[in-house]
Amino acid sequence: MAGISQKTQEKYTRLQASLREMGRVLIAFSGGVDSTFLLKVASDVLDDQVFAVIARSDTYPEKEIREAELLAQGMGIEYQVIESCEMENPDFVKNPPDRCYYCKMELFSKLKEIAEQHAYPYVLDGANFEDTGDFRPGSKAAQELNVRSPLKDAGLIKSEIRSLSQMLGLSTWDKPAMACLSSRFPYHSEINSVALKQIAQAEEFLRSLGLVQLRVRHHNEIARIEVPSEDISRLMDPGLRGRIVKRFKALGYTYITLDLAGYRTGSLNETLSEALKSNLQE
Repeated sequence: MAGISQKTQEKYTRLQASLREMGRVLIAFSGGVDSTFLLKVASDVLDDQVFAVIARSDTYPEKEIREAELLAQGMGIEYQVIESCEMENPDFVKNPPDRCYYCKMELFSKLKEIAEQHAYPYVLDGANFEDTGDFRPGSKAAQELNVRSPLKDAGLIKSEIRSLSQMLGLSTWDKPAMACLSSRFPYHSEINSVALKQIAQAEEFLRSLGLVQLRVRHHNEIARIEVPSEDISRLMDPGLRGRIVKRFKALGYTYITLDLAGYRTGSLNETLSEALKSNLQE
């Protein structure tokens, strides 16, 4: 494995051994860096004893669903697209700090049903080892429903998964981090389908301008744009700034702001105390 450290190789070998021991698995597949890598390794180890499930939801852009299908097809892996109905759950729509718990319970419960119907003894997700240090209330749902996280168990972190993905020839190795669109709403700000589409269109417009890693945080009539610090000066160009303002206003935003702290994952978690985050994950 040229360019891969010995430590990472050992984790990779551990992952392969773990999957081989499971024998037959169903994988929650989003088409992101982590789940694509997991699906590829599982397929290499277990051949046709792997099944992928892709969840369609208002909280994910349709483009991501199509890309996930193409990836599964390209790897020759059997898959199914299901409808995830977290938007029908008032506890999710109210958007409390443990919102992800309700979303994952909805998704993992459906995956467990499919797994039982088709005799897959294990349901897997793509959580990695770094996720243990972040605020992830969805992990509580995984624990309660016995959904396993082989990347996490192997100790693999995101940079290692990207390096190994590149080695395996996966197109997702440098794909920007993606999170469901509900993560753009401040906690206790109600999630609705109209705003989800508004956010998706706003972010897609920014990507059309050549921006890669970004978020549009939705504060009702205010759009707060997060981009990496190196892209902030680019958005100060009068011509580009004008195009963004025009498009965002057409989408329904009254005020368009740029967050000078730059892009960071989970920026809306900054309002939560450490005690609350710990309590919600227990």
